[in-house]
Amino acid sequence: MSEMLTSSQSCQTLADWLCYIEQSHPIDKIELGLERVKRVADRAELALLPGKVILIAGTNGKGSTARTLEQLLLAGGFSVGVYSSPHLLRFNERLRLNNHDVDDASWVSAMAEIEALRGDTALTYFEFTTLAALLILKRQPVDFCLIEVGLGGRLDATNIVSPDISVITTIDLDHQDWLGSDREAIGWEKAGVFRQDKPVVIGELLPPATVRAKAAELHCPALIVNQDYFYQQNVDSWSWHCGASAYQNLPLPALPVQNVATSLAVLKQLALLPEHAVLAKVLTEISLAGRMQVLQEKPAIIIDVAHNPQSARYLATQLAALKPRYNKVLALVGMLKDKDMTQALVPLTPVIDQWHLSSLPGSRGAQAAQLSAALEAAAPAQADYQQYQDVTTAFRQLLSKLQDDDLLIIFGSFVTVSAVLASYHQETT
Repeated sequence: MSEMLTSSQSCQTLADWLCYIEQSHPIDKIELGLERVKRVADRAELALLPGKVILIAGTNGKGSTARTLEQLLLAGGFSVGVYSSPHLLRFNERLRLNNHDVDDASWVSAMAEIEALRGDTALTYFEFTTLAALLILKRQPVDFCLIEVGLGGRLDATNIVSPDISVITTIDLDHQDWLGSDREAIGWEKAGVFRQDKPVVIGELLPPATVRAKAAELHCPALIVNQDYFYQQNVDSWSWHCGASAYQNLPLPALPVQNVATSLAVLKQLALLPEHAVLAKVLTEISLAGRMQVLQEKPAIIIDVAHNPQSARYLATQLAALKPRYNKVLALVGMLKDKDMTQALVPLTPVIDQWHLSSLPGSRGAQAAQLSAALEAAAPAQADYQQYQDVTTAFRQLLSKLQDDDLLIIFGSFVTVSAVLASYHQETT
């Protein structure tokens, strides 16, 4: 880790810059609002990106929707830039150009320019790094820019861009301290990514009235799941149709079908739906780090960034299908304390045989004792759990005890998954 850097003039490497930015404003400190980031962006027209811009908001599913769009557009011969957050192992993961993470030198150059542009305007960690990503994208001859919204929509730093299509993947209770206490309020915040007369795609199965109202108010041509486009998942295949466009007998992808269906609706809006053979090939090969990612098969270890009730319910369905193959299903969990920990654990209690609960670092990290209380509230009869002070210690101890017919699922936060990935790579290299 870089030493304390009191001036940007000392920054030589990407690690230096990230250290400097975080010292100026801690990474886990959230300040919503567009005034600061827009003021700096306007100085270099950073909000005006090349090609078609697709802005993707939602509680869950943003990453897999962006990944599906990226891979299908690349398969169609287009040039694609993707901005997403957070990262798992390397900061560079936050910006991909044609399927490759942007290199250190490009990030360093962009951050130096943002530092000069901002003058005396204070920026959060997310605002600063988002502006750097937009600067890099602005100078690329890409056909499409896929921008994943960080938190909410209306006041997220990414919302300064001018999207050609706006997407809402799913809506559930998360980040209530900033977005509101119910789905209607959260939906209204996320619908802040809609633009006057611009197309939208809504992949949420039960969209709040606020989302529909905002689309109508802005006269947005909308494609809404189960109203304008439809999908059906079977045991070993699935289908999709929207108007006269239809696909049958599609292979099941490693990503949630709901989000793939949303991606197809976006391509429908763009009149760029792929041929069946192209789609089938992409679906067979597609994956996304940290989403039901298999680290090894014997004993089985899977990581997933599920961290709220909605994503936990999806994870539970996946594990229920896998459970018969294994003697025991163990879970290593670490969560942030601003999440609804109890409701995130409830759907998983029927499929987990043994729990391993870890504290997470930082001001937002929940302690293992808090997770224990949440688990006891979720399943009062569940007594088979152990507590750990940190994820790395927990994972290493579990590795030495796993049997070949066990399945270990690791979930709860990007922080948890990132720590396990780093530890796993150390153990296996």
